[in-house]
Amino acid sequence: MTPEMMSLAGQIEQSVELLRRRLDWDRSQKRFDELTAMSERPDFWDDAQAAQKLMRERTKLNDQMEAIQSLESDLSDARELYEMAQEEGDKDALEEILELLKNAKARGEKAELEALLSGEADGNDCYVEIHAGAGGTESQDWAGMLRRMYVRWANAHDMKLDEVEEHVGEEAGIKSATLQIKGENAYGWLKSESGVHRLVRISPFDSNARRHTSFASVWVYPVIDESIDIEIEDKDVRTDTYRASGAGGQHVNKTDSAVRLTHEPTGIVVACQNGRSQHQNRATAWEMLRARLYELELQKKREATEALESTKSEIGWGHQIRSYVLQPYQMVKDLRTNVETSDTQGVLDGDLDQFLAASLSHSLTSASDTDDSGA
Repeated sequence: MTPEMMSLAGQIEQSVELLRRRLDWDRSQKRFDELTAMSERPDFWDDAQAAQKLMRERTKLNDQMEAIQSLESDLSDARELYEMAQEEGDKDALEEILELLKNAKARGEKAELEALLSGEADGNDCYVEIHAGAGGTESQDWAGMLRRMYVRWANAHDMKLDEVEEHVGEEAGIKSATLQIKGENAYGWLKSESGVHRLVRISPFDSNARRHTSFASVWVYPVIDESIDIEIEDKDVRTDTYRASGAGGQHVNKTDSAVRLTHEPTGIVVACQNGRSQHQNRATAWEMLRARLYELELQKKREATEALESTKSEIGWGHQIRSYVLQPYQMVKDLRTNVETSDTQGVLDGDLDQFLAASLSHSLTSASDTDDSGA
């Protein structure tokens, strides 16, 4: 093989070795066989909730093992194709082999990151809350741009998306919105997006074409299943109903069908308005409240007890995690990892993977450093 091909092949081999070690191949294969045998029992679906949980585990193991086998297969195919190309003097085939190896390397890197998504709720669906900061139309328009960015990201990753709640701005954008994103590792990928996002641009709403800075906050928390018990005292929750303000039918917009829950001990507020009835919205709001409280406990376990304060902090200077500068130059920069790009339009169209991957690697490195220092 050429030096470039040899380098790519070596990196793919390293990915395969690392993935096999993290997965513990022999143990995982044994567990997969056990789950397969259990799924074939006549009484397997008698307990639907338990069966679904086991099937999710089986599917995840299967996907992880197939990813490794696919990399091994591509590596073997590339070597065989190279030998054939050498024998036949087929130079065009060399480009195909190089492309095959590049694609396999990229898949290997992605699989390595996904293998690190082993947190307690990383595999879960998630809620994404977006709130405009101070600044009226400017910040509301920015919040609407962020909402579109996450919708585009979810669509690009074949994830399903539900609108839970939305309060539109008076002139443009949104005051707030909540999305539910459903897909493998949705929470694991997006959890690092929580924080304040800052936009600098020439305002389209300013007749003098002045530069404006706008802020919006994002909060991401996992959807939790019924097996996770979160105790909430009824006396601790204030329930308010109001008329839905978003898109909907006559009944939705003309009755107090929207529901807002306030957990008074923590100050956490959730709202749902897109259901067809107050009963549906109330049930969804309670699910969201349980999820928010669960996320709070997860953050405490990660020794991040400042999470609660961050939900109450001012949306503005000093709290931002990422800056999006559209004028006088173009740059998006993550202030935690220092990853940056000049492709601002690509980012706003949902191309977030470089930031998400860097945040995941950064958090794992930080956790490792903490463990080493405490050892």
